[in-house]
Amino acid sequence: MARENLKNKGYQILQQNYRNRYAEIDLIAKKGNILVFIEVRTKKGELFGSPEETLNQKKLKKLWLNASAYVKIKRWSGSYRIDAICVVLNSDNSLARINHYENILIKDASEV
Repeated sequence: MARENLKNKGYQILQQNYRNRYAEIDLIAKKGNILVFIEVRTKKGELFGSPEETLNQKKLKKLWLNASAYVKIKRWSGSYRIDAICVVLNSDNSLARINHYENILIKDASEV
């Protein structure tokens, strides 16, 4: 669902489930000349919280480290950012909602 959402918005999917020693990045895409690292969070229903609530600073820091490592390995010299896609499913696994948050930031980037 997240991949299709991105494709419909004009993103080119480059890689899925990229792993290194820091963490896993769910999707790596390109939009124009910007490399985008996307964290996908999915929950069935929101009775016990939303998928947005699972995006904590520790996870975002790992994502930032992983994205930075990827950029160095690939020798990417352009802009890049971290996005999140939050998906909520109904009890029958149909889509209840999908939200795309662009350029999410960690509180203190100097710690990275």
